[in-house]
Amino acid sequence: TGWAMETRVYAEDPFREFLPSTGRLVRYQPPEESDTVRVDTGVFEGGEISMFYDPMVAKLITYGENRDQAIGEMRRALDAYYIRGISHNIPFLAAVMANKRFQDGNITTNFIAEEYPDGFSADDLPNDDPSTLIVVAAYLNQRLAERNAGITGQVSDHPLEVAESWVAVCGDEYTPFDIEFDGVNGDYIVAIGDRSYGVVSDWKIGDPMFVGEIDGAPVCVQIDLEGVGYRLSANGIQRSFKVMLPRVAELQKLMPFKAPPDMSNFLLSPMPGLLVKVSVEEGQTVQPGEELCILEAMKMENVLKCESKGVVKKIHAEQGANLSVDAIIIEFEKDE
Repeated sequence: TGWAMETRVYAEDPFREFLPSTGRLVRYQPPEESDTVRVDTGVFEGGEISMFYDPMVAKLITYGENRDQAIGEMRRALDAYYIRGISHNIPFLAAVMANKRFQDGNITTNFIAEEYPDGFSADDLPNDDPSTLIVVAAYLNQRLAERNAGITGQVSDHPLEVAESWVAVCGDEYTPFDIEFDGVNGDYIVAIGDRSYGVVSDWKIGDPMFVGEIDGAPVCVQIDLEGVGYRLSANGIQRSFKVMLPRVAELQKLMPFKAPPDMSNFLLSPMPGLLVKVSVEEGQTVQPGEELCILEAMKMENVLKCESKGVVKKIHAEQGANLSVDAIIIEFEKDE
C-alpha cells in the first residue's frame, strides 16, 4: 500500500524548449537508493550521451505512505541527483513537484500546457525560501576561510583572524550577513537582517554536495566552484554567489559592467547535432520562413528557418560538421 512517484531524467534543456543535450557525463552521482528511492539507469560517470540515441538518463522512483510523502521524497532525490557535463530536465521536474496544483492531484493531460503556456523558464522555478542558498553560501565561505586561516603561513605574533561579517553577492543583489560558530550546539549561526539560521552539517571541503539541516529542516544543495565564488543548485534553482568582506563589496559595486557581445546577426546552433544540410549560399538574400539549414539530433531532423529578411554574409559551418550548442552556423550582413 502507499504511493509511488516516477520521474524520467532526460538529457534535455528545459530552458531551450527541451532540445536534446549531448556530451560526456563529467560527473554522475545519482541519489542513494533506499526503501523509498529507486534509480533505474544505464549510464555512468565518464560515459557519453550520444546524438544517435534516446536521451533518457534514468527513471527515478520514490515511495511514500501517501502522495505528499512520495512527492517529498522525490523533491529530495532530485536535489541529490548530481549531473555535470550535459544539460538535463531536473529543474523542470523540480518545478512540477513544487507546483501546488500538482501536489493536490488536480491535474489533467493538459497540465503542462496550462501551467507553462509560454514554455518553461527560470521564473517558473520554486523558491520556498530565498535565504536558503545565501545561508549555505555563508556556511561554505566560513568553512573555507577557517581552513585557509589554519594553513596559511603566519607570523607567530600576528595570527590570521577570520571575519564574522560578510556580504553575499548574487548578480545585483548584495546581502550582508554575520556568521559565528556555536560551540555549545556545534553548529553555525547565520544572521541575515533580523533573522537567524542554525546550520548543522558534516560537509567536508571538496564535497560536491552540502547535506545538512537549516533550522532543523533537511537541506541538500549541489556545489560547483566558480572562480572565487560558488554556483549552488537546489530545487532546480541555480544561483551564483561571491562572498566578500563589506569593503570589497562596496568597491565591487563601482566596477564597470561588461556588456555581452551582440550575436543578433548570427544563426547559432540551438542544440548539439549533425549539420546534414546547408540550404543557402553566401551573398544570398533570404526571406522570413525560408529554410537555412537542417540539423540532426537524437534521430530527428530539425529545420532552422529565417526569422527576418537578410543577406547571408558568411557560412561558418560545413555540411557534415558536428556542432555544439551555440556554435556559429551562418553570419548575416548587419542592417545599416
